[in-house]
Amino acid sequence: MATQNVLVVGAGAAGAATAILLAEGGLNVDLVDVEPNVSTRGSGVTLQGNALRVLRRLGVWERARGEGFAFDTLGLRAPDGTLLAEFDDVRTGGPELPATLGMHRPTLARILVERAAEVGATVRFGTTCAVLAQDGDGVDVTFADGTTGRYDLVVGADGVRSRTRHQLGIQLETRRTGMGIWRAFTPRPPSVTRTDLYYHGPCYIAGYCPTGEDSLYAYLVEDVRDRGTLSPDEALKAMRELAEAYHGPWDDVRDNLTDSSAINYTWFEAHVLDAPWNRGRVVLIGDAAHTCPPTLAQGAAQALEDAAVLAELVLAAGDVSGELWAEFTERRFARARTVVEASVQLGQWLLDHEEGDVPGLLGRISQMVSEPA
Repeated sequence: MATQNVLVVGAGAAGAATAILLAEGGLNVDLVDVEPNVSTRGSGVTLQGNALRVLRRLGVWERARGEGFAFDTLGLRAPDGTLLAEFDDVRTGGPELPATLGMHRPTLARILVERAAEVGATVRFGTTCAVLAQDGDGVDVTFADGTTGRYDLVVGADGVRSRTRHQLGIQLETRRTGMGIWRAFTPRPPSVTRTDLYYHGPCYIAGYCPTGEDSLYAYLVEDVRDRGTLSPDEALKAMRELAEAYHGPWDDVRDNLTDSSAINYTWFEAHVLDAPWNRGRVVLIGDAAHTCPPTLAQGAAQALEDAAVLAELVLAAGDVSGELWAEFTERRFARARTVVEASVQLGQWLLDHEEGDVPGLLGRISQMVSEPA
């Protein structure tokens, strides 16, 4: 039976990208998200070239470049602000794309959802799947708002705590890796034109990424702590105090850390779902299947790659089959697992105060993701 009707659960990067590509391919696509509207949560996102390659395929690259901040180098600085090294970053998306694009995460979410609607996907916010019941020919879905639908394929792209994964009865341990990260979305001073990483001092990493002509997100990585009891003003004070140890452009960044509502704190977490990622006609992608700490800045890129590969295979196959899932596993599982393991390893070296072969690891990952998924 040819695949005609597809439900995508979750309107983040993985879900919206899947909806775009399948709708462009002529399928009937419903995209649903439990949030009341496009997410406004999050600070910034660092998109490396392999992510930009998928954005170009989605037809949103020019829009994203216009609202983000592109750069091609990476700096390493001492806590006092001294520039220790400057590297040409690898253009993993090919020579015609920049190495990196920084963006405000909610802006990327808006662009992708708007594109999904433009190409014909039906987008519904404020609801999600309440019941999934599948047979050999399709999946019957009852939504939280009481409506129902029948689909040939259901894509669960609903994040780290995936409700779809839970409904499938899949047990997956999401573990803390031992680090916590402060993030702040602030105005961009002229001194910040790329990502610089600071090591040593009170934090494992202090960095920033420009996300637009007038914005950036800054981050400080520390040992994991329970910061949930802090009020917004206390959280702002704590981040500013940690940032006092860092200078150079960080002095300008710190001066702009004044809005407590722009601060958030999360733990580094990781998981990889063993293959296969599907149960019958329901498949998990993005953070629902694999999530990693941001040490490699590959989380969004891997989610977008999932979407691109899945859509390509579904449109080529015409129906949902064991062969489709076997090829999807072959192209995505080992690659995503390698990225997660490398991301965790980078953090573990820092936790263990071990030098590690960081250049070698980064080189291997860059070489791998430079090849299209």
